Amino acid sequence: MSASALIEIDNVTFGYDGGRTILKDLNLRFLRGKVTSVLGNSGCGKTTLLRLIGGVHAPDQGRVVFDGEVINTHDRAQLYRLRRRLGMLFQFGALFTDLTVFDNVAFPLREMTDLPESMIRDLVLMKLNAVGLRGAAQLRISEVSGGMARRIALARAIALDPELIMYDEPFAGLDLISMGVAAQLIRTLNDVTGATTLLISHDVPECMAISDWVVLMAEGGRVVAQGTPADMMASTDPEVRQFVRGEPDGPVKFHYPAPSTAQDFGVAGRGAAR
Repeated sequence: MSASALIEIDNVTFGYDGGRTILKDLNLRFLRGKVTSVLGNSGCGKTTLLRLIGGVHAPDQGRVVFDGEVINTHDRAQLYRLRRRLGMLFQFGALFTDLTVFDNVAFPLREMTDLPESMIRDLVLMKLNAVGLRGAAQLRISEVSGGMARRIALARAIALDPELIMYDEPFAGLDLISMGVAAQLIRTLNDVTGATTLLISHDVPECMAISDWVVLMAEGGRVVAQGTPADMMASTDPEVRQFVRGEPDGPVKFHYPAPSTAQDFGVAGRGAAR
């Protein structure tokens, strides 16, 4: 285990039951106190990577190491202990719609600590204040906008002052102003708390602006390139250039692999019938 790495992904291969391989022989290091963005098109295994780190799934081969400990998905005591040290912003927020904004943020504090309610109140208001929503504490989730919901989910993710904060598509569905605010908030929280940040996204400008290190993944869970934002933007690799510049033509194809249209639509067969 590298002294500077909080998370290590060592030769990890993983595929869902009965499906294709999502990650193959993946090796990555996420450094302490840094913001690392993992970029890539949909379906390349970015969210799956977070699930492996969180112990939701076990790799088929290889190992996932959290601060020197190999994650064992069958060791419930270990999982609870390690998950106490991480915060997660889910792709679609995953807020409890039956609870108020306040109770959503308070949930991990009530579940994972024995703090008195008076202290939980102060902590929740502090976290909501950090994301600019202290005044919305008593609203219901149905009463807030999509951008507000994302910030509420962020407040909940940092409620326990985690060492590792993982963000799954934090900019999806946000307007430009909210996107800029969210990006700056992620960077500020990392710097102020000293946390390690792992950011999964396909939004290039925001990630390049706030990241210390960037990893670009492609189909099959392979790493195309990694480096500083400046390195990635200056890359001459065709696959990297296509992604960071949003070019329609290049090595990355728009269509998911499929049989030929003639085969799927029976063009050849109909022609023969005539």
